[in-house]
Amino acid sequence: MTQEAQQTYATGARSAEIRRHELAGFLRSRRERIAPEDVGLPRGRRRRTPGLRREEVAHLSAVGVTWYTWLEQARDIQVSAQVLDALARTLRLDASERAHLFGLAGAIDPTPAASCTTLTPELLDLIAKLEPIPACVQNSRYDILAYNSTYRLLLCDLDGIPPEDRNWMILAFTHDSWRSSIIGLDDVLRTMAAKFRSGMAEHLGEPAWKLVLKRLTEESAEFRELWERHEVVQSVPSKVKHFDNPYVGPLSVVHTDLWLGRDCGARMVTYTPADETTRERLEALRELAADR
Repeated sequence: MTQEAQQTYATGARSAEIRRHELAGFLRSRRERIAPEDVGLPRGRRRRTPGLRREEVAHLSAVGVTWYTWLEQARDIQVSAQVLDALARTLRLDASERAHLFGLAGAIDPTPAASCTTLTPELLDLIAKLEPIPACVQNSRYDILAYNSTYRLLLCDLDGIPPEDRNWMILAFTHDSWRSSIIGLDDVLRTMAAKFRSGMAEHLGEPAWKLVLKRLTEESAEFRELWERHEVVQSVPSKVKHFDNPYVGPLSVVHTDLWLGRDCGARMVTYTPADETTRERLEALRELAADR
């Protein structure tokens, strides 16, 4: 190895060590700010550690205690995007803290919109101007990247859902309020599972896709049963869909996908009213969203 190569290697090693220590300190600080009661754990009389203990974070994140201890000790270990996602949830990190966590770990954040450059100000302005037609931007794995105010209340209040959970697949299989708004849920779930399997064929090694699949198989028996069928289906043409909106009642809308290029497989999804009653109810939904 040349002297220049040795210097480059040493510089990289020092940089990696600094990041590991920064990561360790960041994890400790976030762990210590969470009270046991915040996550449903008893405080007890003999607790000396401020916030959560290491073993409690490990348990809540479904990772090994020794492994998590090594992480806080700045050991040179590999950490996956799935584990970082679990830690971010357990430690209740906000968007900035989550981005900092993944940056320190040198990992790609699978959070929706983390890598999609299609979300330009012009596109966001366009979906806002489509009101009262519900409109959103989704990527190929069904992350909801952006939405207008009518779409926000189409199935439930999306603003009340953490950004990392704003995924049509996860919501349709695991979120009670979202599911209760879908008429013909069984058929919708079967089609979505088949479309997700088709889409995943081109993304088998990508952490973000694997993370969505992992969550679905762990959290939904319905999804596990459908996934075992190995059914596949390509894009479904525009068709009328029916929702039972919790605020204004039944809606009949025409689903249309408008593809926005190859960047993260993004598409604009619109739901135009299929009848006059739905048009009036979407107007009322827009007004309600504006008031809220």
